[in-house]
Amino acid sequence: MTKQTYDTTSDAAALAEDLRGAIGQFVRAVRSQAGTPTTAQGETLAYLERNGSVSIATIAENRGVKHQSMRLVIATLEEAGLVTRYPDPQDGRGVLIALTALGRAEIAEERARRSHWLANAMLHALSTDEMTSLRAAIPLLRKLSDTCGTLVSTDCGEHAPASLR
Repeated sequence: MTKQTYDTTSDAAALAEDLRGAIGQFVRAVRSQAGTPTTAQGETLAYLERNGSVSIATIAENRGVKHQSMRLVIATLEEAGLVTRYPDPQDGRGVLIALTALGRAEIAEERARRSHWLANAMLHALSTDEMTSLRAAIPLLRKLSDTCGTLVSTDCGEHAPASLR
């Protein structure tokens, strides 16, 4: 077995595309098979879990949707008892959105379903050595995730999408 080298940006770009495709396919398969498809409501709950209480405008901006669309998503979540509104202590006119205990429980239940499905899939599809290799890749994926906030699209040089050059 020969060792693969990544001497050029195009080598890294090809690996990046393969990794992006595999991760996307993996995430879609897990969500589909576990019965937890991505929805605007689910993504908003996850955003609130990661970021804490924020305004509707902040959620809309960070999720890349219009304020009015996010207001409708929040209204649906609030009606279901998954989020609540409260006055912003820093801005007397502002309102913050927060997860409720029921919202946190909903997130935990969906996450548990995905983890359960994934554990069963690994036990049926992967050998012990393959699971060990998969475990070894986790720190590398986390390192890449941590790097995401420090790079700009132009760091890709000529291999950046034309719209970003």
